Amino acid sequence: MSLGTRGGSPQPAVTLPGRPAERRRHSGAMAGSSRGGAALVRALRGAGSRCFGSCGILATPAPRRPPVTPASGPKPPARTFLDLAAPLLGGKRTEYSEARVLGYSIEQMYKVVADVESYQLFVPWCNRSKVLSCRQGRARAELEVGFAPLVERYVSEISLTPQHQIRAVCNDGRIFSHLETLWRFGPGLPGQPDTCTLEFYISFEFKSILHSHLASLFFNEVVKQMVTAFERWAEKMYGPQAAMHPQKCLQAARCM
Repeated sequence: MSLGTRGGSPQPAVTLPGRPAERRRHSGAMAGSSRGGAALVRALRGAGSRCFGSCGILATPAPRRPPVTPASGPKPPARTFLDLAAPLLGGKRTEYSEARVLGYSIEQMYKVVADVESYQLFVPWCNRSKVLSCRQGRARAELEVGFAPLVERYVSEISLTPQHQIRAVCNDGRIFSHLETLWRFGPGLPGQPDTCTLEFYISFEFKSILHSHLASLFFNEVVKQMVTAFERWAEKMYGPQAAMHPQKCLQAARCM
């Protein structure tokens, strides 16, 4: 390292490694850097200004985005999953009723309807029926109706009034939010004790509109065929109906 002078004060001179020729070239470059550095920067700035200016990048300022102002008034509440799923929740309650005069006695038709364990043999789309308990005019029965992939298994609470009515209510259905059936038995034609009037009523509601649409493929037909199914089973159990006037539908079937 050698000493040099700058502005009257001695400054250390940097000795570069390498051959003498290389040291001279590096020393000259460093010595001229202070003089030519400013000129080089000015030249680059001028060239850059001419290039960018000709391309329109520096000459044209970038457009400014208008400031975003919040909308006036209260913000609408955020929609939840339940809001989106609401159209699929809650089916429509449906009711159906029918009455017929049959050529069987009140006692005969009562026994047919009360024999819940035989439902799987003749009730349309009833895959399984089993009485779980029965005591003092009350019974619990497990039923399975439908076909794959829509199969419902539920427990019915059954109230039996001998030779008067049978009422069944579903309390734990996975598909039904409400299911009630009612059978009433009354006198038939005057002077013909071997006839009776059978009244059938059912009210049901599915837990979702989706289930309602799927079940409509078969459940509505099940309801409409219900009395006919019990009538045919009574014929199998007791033979042909007693001779009487042509059957009359006392109350037209109605769907709400």
